[in-house]
Amino acid sequence: MSTMDVIIAGGGPNGLLLACELRLAGVRPVVVERLPGRSHEHRANGLVGQVVRMLHRRGLYERLSGMPGPPIPAPRFVFGGLPLLLDQLPDNPLTILGLPQRELVRRLEEHARELGVDLRYGHDVTALAQDGDGVTVEVNGPAGIQELRARFLVGADGGHSTVRKLAGIGFPGVTREDTVSRSTHVSLPASVLDPVTGGVRAGDVHVPPFFHFRTDHGVFVHAPFAEGPPLVTTLEWNRPADEQAGPMSLDEMRASIRRVLGADIPLSPPEGNGPHLLRRLTGGNTRLAESFRAGRVLLLGDAAHVHSAIGGPGLNLGLQDAVNLGWKLAGTVRGWAPDDLLDTYESERRPVSERVVMHTQAQSALISPGAEITALRELFAELLGEERVVRHIADLMSGADIRYDWGLPDPHPLVGRWAPDLEPTEGGEKAAELMKAARPVLLDFSGTLGNAVEGWNDRVDLVEGRVADGPTALLIRPDGYVAWASSDHEPDRETLRTALTRWFGAPTAGIPASFGRPGARPRTVRRDEWQ
Repeated sequence: MSTMDVIIAGGGPNGLLLACELRLAGVRPVVVERLPGRSHEHRANGLVGQVVRMLHRRGLYERLSGMPGPPIPAPRFVFGGLPLLLDQLPDNPLTILGLPQRELVRRLEEHARELGVDLRYGHDVTALAQDGDGVTVEVNGPAGIQELRARFLVGADGGHSTVRKLAGIGFPGVTREDTVSRSTHVSLPASVLDPVTGGVRAGDVHVPPFFHFRTDHGVFVHAPFAEGPPLVTTLEWNRPADEQAGPMSLDEMRASIRRVLGADIPLSPPEGNGPHLLRRLTGGNTRLAESFRAGRVLLLGDAAHVHSAIGGPGLNLGLQDAVNLGWKLAGTVRGWAPDDLLDTYESERRPVSERVVMHTQAQSALISPGAEITALRELFAELLGEERVVRHIADLMSGADIRYDWGLPDPHPLVGRWAPDLEPTEGGEKAAELMKAARPVLLDFSGTLGNAVEGWNDRVDLVEGRVADGPTALLIRPDGYVAWASSDHEPDRETLRTALTRWFGAPTAGIPASFGRPGARPRTVRRDEWQ
């Protein structure tokens, strides 16, 4: 039995993006998905946060959004059902991509196939065994039971992850049983729609679009997406179990809206082709895997963490997991990675997961019923009138507040943070476009580092230019975070070499194989002027 590079269990957005990242780094993954074909399930309605900018840096934003140019920050959003006015921020970090998850999966699958990813539907992982050299995976597919072997196995197979269970990784957390969420695609008559705001009127109640409208009896949301029928959602607490028997129906949704708003909204079945959502969910889970790795088995996305969907952080978290893991796993497979590089996947991403769990639990508390919650909301609304509070919440929800702590003494302020979006003043590639190949980049604005990456130029691109203000040099990892930076007129080469070795392994003599896809060549890119 031949040994593959990486097997990814799960063909959802996280597994597909990881497969693309691995292919860009010259690794050949195999994606096995238990479903017989691409999922058409309606889950997330779009992407919120830093991942939108990450996809732009991979050259995927225009493909996914259908719009030219870079992502545009959202002027407003919500936090715990309270309005978050973002247009007051001079540098708003929160970007949104309104794309249904099923469409995201379709376009990522197209991209993966273009890169040559081996994608196998109808293959269900049923057993695994690992040793010091790899993982043997038993898969039940169209041809029956077969064994596959790979250097590593990644479980991107959701909150009920088979891979996590087979690897013996615990999934502690809490399950909430006292809530019922209902979501349906519908048609709404013009008589209940506000022509100015796009919101819904029910009796004396006006509900703005995409707003978590809280009453004493629950929460109502009206989401009129640009494509497809509008989606209405209710959330109620402590409903009798016998009300939740049988399949969900429009009559059930009408009754739920009546209880929450105290008024009726005339709902009709949605127009256009489906699939259309008609879903009831009882309770919810907040769980975090005991470990994101067990030997040669790693967990990704919902297999590693589940939480409330409020605020839409799930894809932001999972897809950034994939981008963080991809280049580290590729470096380990290809042999240039430092011994502990793969361990930094968990040490970096677990604290981020914990913060998402924290703020989704806080938001869930803010929409809960009760007079004391109403008082808390009033206070919180006052705080959201302060620009610094809005900035804090926007950074938290977008992921712009992430700074990986690597224990460095007195690091440069940019080290561990998302690299700034530098752009040329005239012509040439934008800095974001330099990340399309998923390679590390050394931006040299000092003019002194011309041969500094010798020994690493199979793995690191050198980009030379000038900058009027700001850092004089930046070493950017493939996931977009700054590994080293300097503001000195002549940056210190020794600390640069330390960072290069720390993240991209020891220097190589001679002309080594390319870091990227087969046939890719080391490159030095020169730019005349940057701002």
